[in-house]
Amino acid sequence: MDDPNRKSLIDRYIAAYNAFDVEGMLALLAPDIVFENFSNGQRTSTVSGVDEFRRLAEASTSLFSEREQRITAWRQGPDHAVASIAYRGRLAVDMPDGPPAGTVLELQGESEFAFADGLISRIVDRS
Repeated sequence: MDDPNRKSLIDRYIAAYNAFDVEGMLALLAPDIVFENFSNGQRTSTVSGVDEFRRLAEASTSLFSEREQRITAWRQGPDHAVASIAYRGRLAVDMPDGPPAGTVLELQGESEFAFADGLISRIVDRS
């Protein structure tokens, strides 16, 4: 059964992400948040705790001049939820050995969320 509070929490998190609102994102996270990012099956980053998450989130805001995550599908299990995500972002800086500033990146992926005490306790992003 879908939990509307979980969906609302994730919607608010994504809205804060899209608005580059790091404080808004942090307000929705458990103090011991675990975040992992996987790209092409390889783990590219892992952070634990709100302080490490803040550093990663603040650093990532400078990489893009605009960005948007949009949920395209949604499913829940008893202790987690998975959102299929369409991502679009415009680079604000030249990437080392990669695309230049101004390049638009469009990706498909999914984000898995776990919850504790009414907050997001784990996020695993896969693209």
